[in-house]
Amino acid sequence: MKMKPELTRFNNGIPVTISNWHLRRQELYDAIVPHEYGAIPPAGEKTFVIQRSIHMPEAWPKITHAVYDVVTEFENKTYFSQTLTLWIPSGKGPFPALLYGDNCWSYFNEEILENVLKRGYIAALFDRTEAAADNKQNYKETGIYKLLPTKNFGAISAWAWAYHRCVDALVQLPQVRNNAIAISGHSRGGKTTLLAGATDDRIALINSNGSGTGGAAPNHWKTDKAETIDSFFGSGNIFWFSDKFKDYRYQDHKLSYDQHFLYGLVSPRPLLFTEARKDSAANPPGTYLACQTALELYEFFQCGEAIGWSLRDGDHAHTLEDFISLLNFMDRHLLEKKNSIDFQPKLFENISELIKKSSEL
Repeated sequence: MKMKPELTRFNNGIPVTISNWHLRRQELYDAIVPHEYGAIPPAGEKTFVIQRSIHMPEAWPKITHAVYDVVTEFENKTYFSQTLTLWIPSGKGPFPALLYGDNCWSYFNEEILENVLKRGYIAALFDRTEAAADNKQNYKETGIYKLLPTKNFGAISAWAWAYHRCVDALVQLPQVRNNAIAISGHSRGGKTTLLAGATDDRIALINSNGSGTGGAAPNHWKTDKAETIDSFFGSGNIFWFSDKFKDYRYQDHKLSYDQHFLYGLVSPRPLLFTEARKDSAANPPGTYLACQTALELYEFFQCGEAIGWSLRDGDHAHTLEDFISLLNFMDRHLLEKKNSIDFQPKLFENISELIKKSSEL
């Protein structure tokens, strides 16, 4: 059981080589990003970083807490600003950083923060919904939509854009090791991180947690409870995507691409998927199938260990266990710390019974 189209063959069926991979990569981008997400908004002319505050909290005397305004200037001299908060570990930097844009939620708690810091990583936190409200009623009246004359991109693209501008900021800060920036997000935030990582090579490591359809999980292969394009109409969240994607309601199986194209755009950079066994809407077996398909591409690049997956007990959430898996993966790939953890466990031995082609459901 494998996903199609193959990542290592051009649209005309000719096998890819290392020297012409960039051409195949462009094919993957052109197929999925504009169609599913409505492309990525323009980066703007320049992004400025303005320090708002910096101090060492009394409770954590060796930790530095800094708040920045990340201001993007567009060519028409309009500006967009978002807030970026850094928690910087003790010791001599620069440090690798974990950038997390789901600060609109409360998953990233003090226990998770402590674990990030004690591993020697900066925790860089922001709220992606500053770039576009997570609200179907008025999202186009918020964030960057107010500044851009063309509004033909979905909210996930706007949130991915926010990640990119925060990377603009991080690479300007002396505390940050700018070749060791990881990103993570959950659910719709996990859809966002996969797209953000696929469209910005400066991001060294990508983690998508419980992201489902439009993220890690396939459109063409689903469990009977998995998200579909139609389910986004039911939840009111179809505004996350492009108008072209909306046209495939009830026709997921007719899309000419699938989510493993994003995996291909990330490769050969490290990529980790964290999933929950009971998170049926996110389709963990489908994500596992996509990982097996993309593994062939990572092996083509002779870096098979750079793609990984982790499955925990429980349901749809972003838990400490998920973050520990991510930190272990970061240790291996960003700090080159060896560990014995298997990031490619064999799962779903009965996968052919768990997932079916979308056309058969």
